[in-house]
Amino acid sequence: MFLIKTMMPNPLAGLNPMGGGEAEAEAAPADPAKAAGMTREEYEEYQKQLVEEKMERDADFLHKKAERATLRVCLRDKYRLPKSEQDENMLAMAGDDVDVPEELLKMVDEDATEEEDKDSILGGIQNLQNMDMDQLKEKASATVTEIKAKAEEKCSIM
Repeated sequence: MFLIKTMMPNPLAGLNPMGGGEAEAEAAPADPAKAAGMTREEYEEYQKQLVEEKMERDADFLHKKAERATLRVCLRDKYRLPKSEQDENMLAMAGDDVDVPEELLKMVDEDATEEEDKDSILGGIQNLQNMDMDQLKEKASATVTEIKAKAEEKCSIM
């Protein structure tokens, strides 16, 4: 029986309603290694390299995301903003090995020292020294005369 089946082709194979059943089977080989023009071992090694490269890219991407999340947490702490649950989850996934790049930390530290200088009493005194007193007096007197003029317009008693 086996011998007869192998010698005689399937009589219903040519009756495919879409047509050309054998040509399609030959066009798409079952083995992807042959389709890529490689041996089975070469193809498996290639697939293994692809998976390793993808894992490495994913790890680098997650590390970068964790660095950004760390920086956002630092900025939220600095400006007393509400914490982000998404950033905390990202840091928990990354673990303790995430550090913010030194360049970004320098930028944040410089901003912090500038703001501390502005907010301190000495910073206020320096701002007073930099002010032009004559200009300040002129502005104050102009504001007072403007307020008087508006009050006289609106008030019939004055």
